[in-house]
Amino acid sequence: MKQREFILIHHLKQHATSYLFMLVLFLIGIIFGAVVVNSMNFTQKEDLFYYLERFFAQLQQGQAISKQEILQSSFLAHLKFLLFLYILGLSIIGIPIIWMLLFSKGLMMGFSVGFLVNQLGWKGLMLAAASVAPQNLVIIPLYLIAGTSAMLFSVTLLRKLIAKRSPLSLRRYFFQYSTIFLMLIVGSAAATLIETFVANPLLSMLVNDLL
Repeated sequence: MKQREFILIHHLKQHATSYLFMLVLFLIGIIFGAVVVNSMNFTQKEDLFYYLERFFAQLQQGQAISKQEILQSSFLAHLKFLLFLYILGLSIIGIPIIWMLLFSKGLMMGFSVGFLVNQLGWKGLMLAAASVAPQNLVIIPLYLIAGTSAMLFSVTLLRKLIAKRSPLSLRRYFFQYSTIFLMLIVGSAAATLIETFVANPLLSMLVNDLL
């Protein structure tokens, strides 16, 4: 156990700059998402809020999406995103796309929270905390680890090819890389369960109480 902890700490120290870069990239995406909300005109906000009100009305009428549908759609979305990052990590030219994907995730989160707060004030903040925060406390670190791992493997692959090393020397890195993503997929299943059985019921409760 101590050896595993030592390996993890050593890994984080060794690649701290890469993780910090990905975190900053994600945070910039969040800021841009909030900026996009403020740059929208009145008509655009009204049109978007109309669909949001319809969704809230469905929740109040008990017409929420079934737990099974949420489980399936949420897990598939996480799975596709992680697999896409995994494949990009196997490509030397995938690094810019990895950056764009992490940035876009931050942008979508910033936009979602920013729009709710912009339209509903403190009530929107409460709704955002209920619908966005619970599962994202798990999934954001997973995405950051996935993006960083994909970027690091892509760089390793490039270095090995330039050095003209034997493909056999890549086996250990590939095995570690694949193992990390398998663990991340398992972690995304936990995030899906949180979204289904914590975030969704909490959102429904707050919609009925606040709106």
